[in-house]
Amino acid sequence: MNGLDCDAVFTAAAPEPVVDASCVAYRGVVSAASSRRVPEETAVAFTFGGTTHAVMMATPADLEDFALGFAFTEGVISSLDEVESLDVVPTTLGVELRMALPAGRAETYAARRRSMAGPTGCGLCGVESLGEAMRGAPRVPKRALFDRREIVDAMERLSSGQAFNAETRAVHAAGFWTPARGLVAVREDVGRHNALDKLAGALLREGTPAGEGLVLLTSRVSVELIQKAARMGAPVVVAISAPTAAAIRLAESCGATLVAVARGRDFEVFTHADRITDRAAAHVA
Repeated sequence: MNGLDCDAVFTAAAPEPVVDASCVAYRGVVSAASSRRVPEETAVAFTFGGTTHAVMMATPADLEDFALGFAFTEGVISSLDEVESLDVVPTTLGVELRMALPAGRAETYAARRRSMAGPTGCGLCGVESLGEAMRGAPRVPKRALFDRREIVDAMERLSSGQAFNAETRAVHAAGFWTPARGLVAVREDVGRHNALDKLAGALLREGTPAGEGLVLLTSRVSVELIQKAARMGAPVVVAISAPTAAAIRLAESCGATLVAVARGRDFEVFTHADRITDRAAAHVA
């Protein structure tokens, strides 16, 4: 433990996700002491069977969702039935998410762990294998269709669920929207990959199939976000910013509809545009 006292390490309180930070605010030629609400950034360790699998820098909120979603989107588990126990353990160094898995998942876990190395807060920084970094994605369901006005409505409603961002203007969000329920869930984090993992965990715990709606993102779309969304079974990913070329190629190959640069009434569909309809125009015609 590098000279650290074990009892001291494991007696910390869970950190707050948003804190006050003192600053000197310059407004034109005038300066004054001030403060600002800022998001916390905490080291979060994913531990399976007593062995650390990966460490992320993340916002310390919705950590059970984070643990489940990360394990699911990274292929460590395929359902909640494969989780024997989950403990969130705050320490003075960060937070440890301890998950116990049945013996049948040991080989899958070992294979994934060999492809990970150290801190992975940026998504792929810890992946040693190029094949693992550019792995494919499962095919997503074909049946879902969405009207263009539903895309606009979903993105408009996403901001209503961004409580941390309303305070800080400094975190990403991932949301899930369905025609029947509207905005089902929103999760936020300083890391865009973390926000999507938290959303995946929330839907997994609720038993909500991602194939019924839209995954909404407040960030650019990179290849690992498509990998995670496809693992969730999401047929459509909608993002406020542009995608990378690799994300477009992967979305095309796995059958996902990729909608990006979604701002106001405007958006661009990069793959599988047949899922997006215009019922009003069809009615007029």
